[in-house]
Amino acid sequence: MENKIIVDSCLDFNPEIFTADLPLERIPFKLRIDDEELVDQDLSTMLLVDKMKLSKNKVSTACPSPQEYLDAIDPERVNYIITISSKLSGSYNSAVMAAVMAQEKYPDCQVHVLDSESAAAGEDLLFMKLQSFLEESLPANEIVSKLMDFITNMRTMFILNSLDNLAKNGRISSTMALLGKVLKVVPIMTDNGEGEIALKEKVRGKKKAFSRLVEIIADEVSDASEKILAIAHVHAQETAENLKKAIEEKCNFKDVVIFEAGGLSTVYADNGGVIVAY
Repeated sequence: MENKIIVDSCLDFNPEIFTADLPLERIPFKLRIDDEELVDQDLSTMLLVDKMKLSKNKVSTACPSPQEYLDAIDPERVNYIITISSKLSGSYNSAVMAAVMAQEKYPDCQVHVLDSESAAAGEDLLFMKLQSFLEESLPANEIVSKLMDFITNMRTMFILNSLDNLAKNGRISSTMALLGKVLKVVPIMTDNGEGEIALKEKVRGKKKAFSRLVEIIADEVSDASEKILAIAHVHAQETAENLKKAIEEKCNFKDVVIFEAGGLSTVYADNGGVIVAY
């Protein structure tokens, strides 16, 4: 039986990874700035950044509905759905509801829903891992089991130019967002192991923060020869390339892959934000 991969629009972009023949469907979030609704599909992230700068209000996001996921499910294929962390969005719950609806309508329909417990680079990395397992032609149950283990052990960290959007949208406390402004430090953020955002360390200066990020990765990964690291960025290609080079000098990752952030990742990471997952 053929496979189909369904993702929400927290999955970012890399033209070398997302080829035209890939059985992939990306279900968009909807983004609302003031009175304007934007669909996170072929969206200019530069335009989005400009609109966010001009607005004094928070950017609200609406995850895909169960019906949108249901419409994407192919009863003739094995469907794998990957979503942003369920602690950050209702996307996972919508996908689970769609899977139940599909199996009620088509009892033999196979749908496997995966909560990435991450976002951006983390979802990108999980997608790549799923691809590799599908290329090995592993049974679906084995793939899901391996992916669950992978999610448990995956780490996500990020450095942002501003935490304001995360605070505006309730993803972190306003106190945490004030750290960079008041104390003039750069927070290195991470996941807490359960799909929520947490503070890892506070470092003075952006350059030192990225150097420290590389040190943390090197300390946590003794042998990375079979691992891939993903970097997602919002209009920070040079920063991402420099980070990739620094990581490769310290760690023996099998590969380091760079992704350009989509609309949803841009809303939270903001202009210049960089996220890594491994």
